[in-house]
Amino acid sequence: MAKFNYRMQSILDLKLKLEDQERTAYGLAAMRLREEEEKLQALALRRAGYEKAGRELRSGGTIDVKELETNRKAVEAMKVLIRAQMLEVRRAEKDVEAARRRLQEAMQERKIHEKLREHAFEAFVEELEKEESKAVDELVSYSYSTK
Repeated sequence: MAKFNYRMQSILDLKLKLEDQERTAYGLAAMRLREEEEKLQALALRRAGYEKAGRELRSGGTIDVKELETNRKAVEAMKVLIRAQMLEVRRAEKDVEAARRRLQEAMQERKIHEKLREHAFEAFVEELEKEESKAVDELVSYSYSTK
């Protein structure tokens, strides 16, 4: 029996590798996004701690102006850090979205080539069936003509 040999198998293999690379890139981008979100969360918790400490300083019996000023500066610094981290989170979200789009395109290209391979295989099977039918017809006509 003849063996099916897809002439564009190397292209299909390449598309599979590209899809794997895009899948890896998407995973890395998603992991970076989670890390950036965790950093933002940690900064927000730290800011909340500074704000709580500031409220405690203001509610205490004696008010230390230097400590209040230091606390206010720490809260302001945390606000700046949080804004910068929010930008990093947005950038990471954009990277994840771009990686998702590239992965989707790679998957579509792979599926297209797999469909082409399926159609080529179906055509190969049909050709085999035609050849077998022709061989059977020749055998039958030969045995009929010899009788």
